[in-house]
Amino acid sequence: MTLAIFFGCTFIAFGPVFSLFLFTIARDPLRIIILIAGAFFWLVSLLLSSLIWFITVKASDPRDEPLQKGLLIFGVMFSVLLQEVFRFLYYKLLRKAIEGLVALSEDGCSPISIQQMAYAVAGVGFGLMSGTFSMINLLADALGPGTTGIHGDSQLYFLTSAFMTMVLIFLHTFWGILFFHGCEHRRWWEITAVVIMHLAVSGSTFCNPLYMGSLVPSYLLMATAATWAYLLSGGSAQNLRRFLLCLWSGASPQLES
Repeated sequence: MTLAIFFGCTFIAFGPVFSLFLFTIARDPLRIIILIAGAFFWLVSLLLSSLIWFITVKASDPRDEPLQKGLLIFGVMFSVLLQEVFRFLYYKLLRKAIEGLVALSEDGCSPISIQQMAYAVAGVGFGLMSGTFSMINLLADALGPGTTGIHGDSQLYFLTSAFMTMVLIFLHTFWGILFFHGCEHRRWWEITAVVIMHLAVSGSTFCNPLYMGSLVPSYLLMATAATWAYLLSGGSAQNLRRFLLCLWSGASPQLES
């Protein structure tokens, strides 16, 4: 039973992003390098936020439960803000990298666009590393020994954690597109919207063990962010309808000039 929970939660949490990696990133060495670098930036933000939270906890009274809960909330919100700061810093670094690639190229064009960087770096890179740190300890516990919920706790704990990890990975992907688009076109309200959504999703986890209180709002925000990112990337309802019609008929979509 524990082995089934382990593999089931692993495939739920990381199956979709692994597919995205295989079909859209794995064949391009430059995208792989950018993705790894983006994951590293997320790790640095986690290290700094963990250090701040550790210092505040050690400096406080561990017997004061309301204070410890407040520090936990502070740690989560501070971590979210720091992640977005590092997303912005990485955008600035990538802009410099694009200028260098354009200067070195023979045709004066960059081999990768800022939209592709937003997807491959600030999106999948951030999301993959965030999901890994969210699930690694849970997956280790899922291997047993023990039975989920044997002492009256929810038997859906591991399953809901896997679905929450999956939605966070997708959200980071869409947030990367929105954030980079806002930086590129100086639309600061788009950046603000990303930060607010990130804070809302992270804050909803405090509703647990009322899991529906965190899963439902997170998936609704994911649908909103996905639609927004699709439109900003040049998509439209007409393109989506054509794609679905071609998929239904079994024909290959044709690009119009």
